[in-house]
Amino acid sequence: MTALPTSRSARLRAALHDHTIVVPGAFNALTARAIEQAGFKALYLSGAALANSVLGQPDTGLTTLTEAAEHAARVAAVTSIPIIADADTGFGAPENAARAIQELEHAGVSGVHLEDQEFPKRCGHLAGKTLVPAPEFCDKLAVASAARRDPDFLLIARTDARGVTSYDDAVARAQAYLRAGADAVFPEALQGEEEFARFARDVPAPLLANMTEFGRTPLITADRFAELGYRIVIFPVTLQRIAMKAVVEALREFRTSGTQHAWLDRMQTRLELYELLGYDPPGPAVDASSDFG
Repeated sequence: MTALPTSRSARLRAALHDHTIVVPGAFNALTARAIEQAGFKALYLSGAALANSVLGQPDTGLTTLTEAAEHAARVAAVTSIPIIADADTGFGAPENAARAIQELEHAGVSGVHLEDQEFPKRCGHLAGKTLVPAPEFCDKLAVASAARRDPDFLLIARTDARGVTSYDDAVARAQAYLRAGADAVFPEALQGEEEFARFARDVPAPLLANMTEFGRTPLITADRFAELGYRIVIFPVTLQRIAMKAVVEALREFRTSGTQHAWLDRMQTRLELYELLGYDPPGPAVDASSDFG
């Protein structure tokens, strides 16, 4: 009998060979727990969610490697499923990217993606981005690939060329990035099912699809992405957007009414939170139906 992979990175690699994996984005350790408890086999750490939710800043390259690694370590400490992390542009030159790989791997991450934008980067679905020359990014990927301690650690090359230069440049860059040492490719901001299908034909490699909202990519189901040839589908900021919409609406009503009563049936109860945390408090059980604390 073949032994099952034990490390998170090995399990991530094995999953890519078996099926398309759906990877929701966590914006803190608590949502990471919820993702695992819901039965997902991997989770994603978005650079945008780190900048937005942890620092209260836009996603413009303001976060540091130290902040990203600490964030990842907190998530890894309370989960057991593989983690894919956004490493932006690698936090600097090729040597910086190599150190980023090592620090994130040490933090418990199973794979990262590096992107070919110039620093400071922008959201992949916004205008005004600029790209580094492809040979320069290939050098960064080669150094990053060599820096891995675990050979199963997944190195994903993200190209933003589709929204900057052309579709053909995105394909050419993807092919070069695979030759340079990337294991998979993340084509950002493709613009429809036909284009995703075409890219999968042009770049026969493990591919990641970004199913973000309110961007250049229309909403496509994970099952459809699987049919189109994509092995990873991330939902990077979906949970943050849902949570923050509810927070803003609740605050508006709370300010007007002075009570949270109308929101009780939309809250996570104390007992539900304790269950998520795996916490069994001493003393008598709390009645969830009368939970106001």
